[in-house]
Amino acid sequence: MDTGTKRILLIDDDRIQFRLTQAHFSNFRQGSYTLEWAATYEEGIARLLSGVYAVCLLDYRLGERDGLQLLREAVAADCRTPIIFLTAESSAAVDIEAMESGALDYLVKGEINPHLLERSLRYALKMGETLEALRRLATQDELTGLLNRRAFDRLLAEETERARRFGHALGIVMIDLDHFKAINDAHGHSVGDAVLREVAARIRPTVRTVDRIARIGGEEFAAILLQADGASALDAARRMCEAVGSAPIAAGPSAPLAVSLSAGSASLPADADLGVALMDAADRALYRAKAAGRNQAVRWVPTHDAGHP
Repeated sequence: MDTGTKRILLIDDDRIQFRLTQAHFSNFRQGSYTLEWAATYEEGIARLLSGVYAVCLLDYRLGERDGLQLLREAVAADCRTPIIFLTAESSAAVDIEAMESGALDYLVKGEINPHLLERSLRYALKMGETLEALRRLATQDELTGLLNRRAFDRLLAEETERARRFGHALGIVMIDLDHFKAINDAHGHSVGDAVLREVAARIRPTVRTVDRIARIGGEEFAAILLQADGASALDAARRMCEAVGSAPIAAGPSAPLAVSLSAGSASLPADADLGVALMDAADRALYRAKAAGRNQAVRWVPTHDAGHP
């Protein structure tokens, strides 16, 4: 766990409670914390969603609105800050509702002492770290750090729907390393893994920060390109090919390996109207790049020739 000073946010409309909580902090036995205060619902939700706090202490009563409402609003906005719910009196109903709404712990104000509060903070910090690690595992490819297939499929569905709703273009690039099986067979899987990591590192900077790249299979990658038409998607695919083939990859004790990739691109609405069909069009373009000799990018163009997929 990070040993630096951790910023804690207290959202409570009572200044006396803020002073009392400050006094508890001064009696903590370990760890370094700094307490900041928001006295209103509006200020509290704005500061909480800034993402700069390690933990939030949230009071149940906040003027005309309550902490449960703020808690639900924060969770709906994908707030990742662990929240400890505070209330003036013990209530099993409030306890259950707070936990079901997303709080990680629940404290009764009259029962709080420095030891109890410090323990609750440590618990929230640890649980927050665990939950964040689980989120990364659910969306991130462990080897390359890129998005995984599950996250890619979800994003493709979301961005396809958004592009159709607002009349925007959406590009996709399907990518496959050339002769990757030969690398694994000749040099072993540890070298193959190193090649995959370096390929991911090289293709990541070829797209904008708003675009998304995923590893969707063993040596297969894919990119979702926002507001990118057919020409833009093909340009991105070519940049990826050039980035990977620009220099051999040092991936083990043997000499650096010359690695290339093949890529296929397609765009919405020109080539498809659904995410699955868009992915299929880019995949067919990738097949054509492979059939044409590999180490190149091909844009999807429909054909009626029987010899093509």
